[in-house]
Amino acid sequence: MQFELDEVTEAVRETARRFAEEKLAPHYQSREADGRFDRDLLLEMGALGLVAPDLPEQLGGIGAPGLTQGVVIEEIGRGDLNVAYVQLLGSLIGGVMAEHAPDDLAAEAVMGIAEGRLLPALGLTEPRGGTDAANLQLRARRDGGDWVLDGEKASISCANQADAILVAARTGEPDSGARGVTAFWVDMNMPGVSNTAYDDLGSLAVGRGSVWFDGVRVPDSRRVGDEGMGFVRVMQGFDYSRALIALMCLGSARASIDETWAYTVERQAFDRPLAEFQGVSFPLAEADAQVRAARLLAYECLALRDAGKPHTKEAAMVKWMGPKVSVDAIHQCLLTHGHLGYSRDLPHQQRLRDVMGLEIGDGTAQVSKLIIARETVGRAAVQYAKK
Repeated sequence: MQFELDEVTEAVRETARRFAEEKLAPHYQSREADGRFDRDLLLEMGALGLVAPDLPEQLGGIGAPGLTQGVVIEEIGRGDLNVAYVQLLGSLIGGVMAEHAPDDLAAEAVMGIAEGRLLPALGLTEPRGGTDAANLQLRARRDGGDWVLDGEKASISCANQADAILVAARTGEPDSGARGVTAFWVDMNMPGVSNTAYDDLGSLAVGRGSVWFDGVRVPDSRRVGDEGMGFVRVMQGFDYSRALIALMCLGSARASIDETWAYTVERQAFDRPLAEFQGVSFPLAEADAQVRAARLLAYECLALRDAGKPHTKEAAMVKWMGPKVSVDAIHQCLLTHGHLGYSRDLPHQQRLRDVMGLEIGDGTAQVSKLIIARETVGRAAVQYAKK
């Protein structure tokens, strides 16, 4: 399979790379101290078409293929993994809204996302159902022309700074499973909505936390898709987002690898550059090769998606491999820098902490491997796992 990029994608990549080098990388560590995104930065990305180029042109995107968004999020992740969540959430949530929301709501939400004016969040995960995502307890009940939401969403990216949240709520019977879930678009400033931030190890600029809904009234006009189909619609985008997650992690790893190769040439030991010592260069060469291999698998996944071909297996493979390979590579870079690498003076420690969280989010390694087995040998793999 060929991954030769067209002129438009190459131009978008160059824009994203320049933006990441000039605007993101120099302030990567200071954004962790701020604990939130600079909204002017998001507006600038939106003006350059870098938030969600894959969204429809009539809704603010440029109608680019998923592979284009893949190279964008890779370059943004290279400058600041946390800012790349803007692209990740923009594509996933914007895609759902563009396809399934009422026209007026889609225009309002998707254009805001694409322009960088509106930062969205996805309300799927709950305290008792992370991996078991369909086991939702947050309820939405009919009350005239409104729905009333009660419950908690947990481990939500951008919980303390999002403008709106796409919420998956149970509208069917408690045992109705995935088919009893409906999606709603909820303004985070509505009465009854509250949130809190977690004290996480990494990705502090993203602000993961919980969101509570206490008698929140949502008009039926803010329902996204058919009643009972919310979980299905959201999950349809996860094969795409898993490839994007891999690329944002691999972009971050690429930054550490490039910096460390340069360090091994400049740094001397025993009157020789570190690069001359195989004990230094071989582990770095392995990390370099593994990151490139995972990157090509992510590109293949996106190319299959753009061609309308099945890509669930590839998405699960790269969701497992991308963060894992990136963690290992960044760890090796940190060790290669010795005592200085272990300090907060260099960004390797922050990249390591930030990327590590995506070994959990959007599917753990165990879930990814189960999907790979299911897609390879069928449901027998799942049935055996349940015994």
